[in-house]
Amino acid sequence: MAKKTVASLQKGGGKQHTRVIKMIKNADTGAYGFRSAIVLNGEVKEWFAANS
Repeated sequence: MAKKTVASLQKGGGKQHTRVIKMIKNADTGAYGFRSAIVLNGEVKEWFAANS
């Protein structure tokens, strides 16, 4: 499945997107979790600022 996703992103305007992953600590349990998304290249810094 992952190969199909990557291959479809490389066609057309897919190179204008970036997959971002941020590690977030849960305040209640102290465990870490991950939040990920696919955003436009120009919006990466805004995504990290909004998800802090």
